[in-house]
This record gives sequence, structure tokens and C-alpha cells, in this order.
Amino acid sequence: MRLSELKQAGRAPSLPLSLELADAAGPATLQLLSLLRVLPGQRYVGAGVWRGRPVLAKLLVGAKAARHFQRELQGVRLLEEQGMTTPLLLADGLKEGEGGWLLFEFLEGSESLGDAWKQVESLPALADEQQAVLAEALAAIAELHSKGLWQEDLHLDNLLRHQRKLYLIDGAGICVEQAGKPLSRQKVLENLGVFFAQLPKSLEPFTEELLVHYLLNNAEHALPLEALQKQVDKVRSWRLKDFLNKVGRECSLFSVLRGPFALRAIRREEEAAMLPVLEQADALLDQGHLYKTGGAASVGRVEVAGRTLVVKRYNIKGFAHWLKRFWRPSRAWHSWQEGNRLTFLGIATPKPLALLEKRFLWLRSRAYLVTECLAGPDIIERFAPYIDSGAAPEAELQALDRLFAELIRERISHGDFKGHNLFWQEDRWALIDLDSMCQHHSLGSFAPAYARDRARFMRNWPQSSALYQVIDQRLPKTAESSVG
Repeated sequence: MRLSELKQAGRAPSLPLSLELADAAGPATLQLLSLLRVLPGQRYVGAGVWRGRPVLAKLLVGAKAARHFQRELQGVRLLEEQGMTTPLLLADGLKEGEGGWLLFEFLEGSESLGDAWKQVESLPALADEQQAVLAEALAAIAELHSKGLWQEDLHLDNLLRHQRKLYLIDGAGICVEQAGKPLSRQKVLENLGVFFAQLPKSLEPFTEELLVHYLLNNAEHALPLEALQKQVDKVRSWRLKDFLNKVGRECSLFSVLRGPFALRAIRREEEAAMLPVLEQADALLDQGHLYKTGGAASVGRVEVAGRTLVVKRYNIKGFAHWLKRFWRPSRAWHSWQEGNRLTFLGIATPKPLALLEKRFLWLRSRAYLVTECLAGPDIIERFAPYIDSGAAPEAELQALDRLFAELIRERISHGDFKGHNLFWQEDRWALIDLDSMCQHHSLGSFAPAYARDRARFMRNWPQSSALYQVIDQRLPKTAESSVG
């Protein structure tokens, strides 16, 4: 295959494939055996064999190939010139009308710090194992900054452990201020803001403690926590907005089809499993265990290929109802967006897997939402034995405290905070039924919505009961007293 043909190969070209490339020693064949990352029609990153040696290949095609090639090559050379540990570049080239290639030594058995973090992220906040991963990352970032460089696309997957060394990868994201001279304080704060913004908010109280690992390796500047937090907040806000834009468009995270007869969105890794579910959603609901049927929505638990899912169908009750619904985003779309919002923010909710809006010439009709199924009991069932005594388990009360704190912090109102919409799952309270959920831009709009949510939530138990009194004392009375 010619390199330029990759532009037409889509997201999943047939493997293995052979590409004729050349270096100073002349032409040779690259056998591409697997793909690790794909940006269709632009970038293909995978493992292969070149001149009998395993390599990591970055193949750049399309109209932007030359620009991307030069940026990648410049970043790699900056890392090498400043003595940073980075995979050896074995061959590179750019051919007009074809594209560019960079072939790196393949670090067999390497592990990204992103994968290392996944193994420890469920531990209590800043457990020793978590601190070890983050300390390793911050030390590498500090060294990079001390040489006048920074990684624009800074995340844990761009740091690889291999034979007790930490390698910096992805030259395309490497930027320079003054090579060989420490990065300015503002650039340091901005780049650390990118790093800390990607960590769970549960680690926010430990920012100062974590920062020590950076300062031990680069103490060029004093780094005020307040200034750093402003950068973190700024990046977090941007990242959420960027992510929510992606839930409705074709990208590496989501498979999205928009047309005059349907809007379909599926989490990329779930595409093969969810397509059959969407195709037979009505039949699955008919065969499944129905929680709710008729009216504006039908909800059921279904079994598909040994997996338990929840399918929610948003019905059109008649012509008058259709006139109210066809011109605006469906409630399925709203729930899809808000479920992904909560997932991104780390607030427990069943993972949204797929969405389908049926349309006729763009006019919306029936819609479907597929999510994971929560096996745990709702809060009504879970707290039923403690209504009179008020002696609900402290761990579950603390989890409720945390949930309300998270919702207040993010200025999120649920809109229908009845107990049947709150499930106990893996030591957390998870929210379901997000049709009316809203993230507010101001305290002025959030405060009354929070008051309504809290009042609805407290109506789950008799006001005279001991359990009501316990919960009422714990939960913040107003959003104003809890939001800075």
C-alpha cells in the first residue's frame, strides 16, 4: 500500500499492511501489525516491523500531513537536544503527495502512567500508590520545565515507564519558550493547570502536598496555590465544554451518525455491542422487565449477550405531543448529554452507552437511551429499616454528604430528586433519570433549583421520623452557604 492510500482507509484499515517507505539507506517495507491510535484520514499510530526491528510508527497523511510532520519532528528534536529521555527516532521522511512518517524504537513492555493510574485511582484519595504515580509525573514535568519546554497536550498517557526510566512521548505537543532556560512562572502555572485539571476533584485538597514533588525538581519559581487553582478551574471548564461537544459528533470517543432520518450516538468502544441493541430496542423492551410503561416514557431492564442493560424509550403520545417535541432536542438527547456530563465530572451515574433519535426529514419522533444497569437498591429501600431509629450506616450518610457537596460545587440540579432516582452502587450514591438535570451558570439560578431539589429529596421520609431529622441536619440548607 502507498502511504497516501491510508487517507481513504478510514478508522480501521485491514491489518497487517505493508508500506514502502525510505530513509538514508534507501527504501524499505514497514509492516504495520497493529494500530494504537487513529485520526481517520490524518494520523495512524501503530506498532510494526522496519528493517527487522520492532518500531512505533507515526504515519501522517492528508492535507495537514506536512505541518503535523514538522511539528512532531521539531518536538522530538527539542527533547533530544535538551537531554530528555524520549524514544529514539530511527527514521523519518516527508514525501509530497504521499505524507510523512516517523519511526521510533518500540519500548517493549512499557506502561504509560495513565495505565498505572487506572490501577490505583479507586483507592482513597492520595493513597501512597496514587502519590507514587503522580510524584513520578510531576518530577518529569519539572525537569521538562527546567529546560524551557512544556507539553501542550499534558496527560499521564504521554509518560511511559520502561526499564525503570520515564520516557516523554508525543513530540507534536512539545513547545519551547527559551531552550535550556527555565520556563517562565506564567507558563509553568498554565501547564501545571492542565495537569491538575485532569485529576479527580477529590485530590484538590492535596494540591499543595503534590506540588512538593514538582518543586523538589524545579524550584525556580514560587507557585501560589491561588494562582494555580485559577488555572486549574479555567482548564476544567474548557475540558468539560470540549467533551460535551464531542458527545454529539464523530470522534475517537464517540461514533455519531446524523441525518434526516436519525441521530445515533454510541460510545466508541461500545459500538459493536450497541448497534444490535438499538436495532431491536422495541423488541427488547417487550421481552424485558419493565419498570415503567406507557405515557411519555417506557423503561425496562433487558438482557443482551449476557449483559444487563437499561433501555429507556421516549414515546410520542399523539399528534399534539409530537407538535411539542419534534422541533427541539429530545429528552433522550438531554439525558445522554447530562449522563456524560456527570461521568466526566466523576459524579456517579449509570454509564450512558448509546442514543437513538428517530427522525423523518429531520423532524424528531421516538427516541431511545441505553445505559448500564445499576444492581444496587435505591435510597428508599436502603434506608427503610432506619426510618424510626435514624441509625443509617455512617458510610452511606457520608456518601450522601459527598454527593450533595459535588452537586453544589458543580451547581447541578437534578429536577426530580425522589428517592427512587438515587441508587447505592459501589459505596456511592448514583443518580438516574436525568431528563430534567441542569448545570447552572450562576448561583442566582442554581440556589432556587437546589432548594427545590432538597425539599423534594426530604419528602422521601415522614418529617416526624428520626431518619428525616438526621438527614435534614446533615444536608446544606441553602446553596448560598455552600458555594464560594
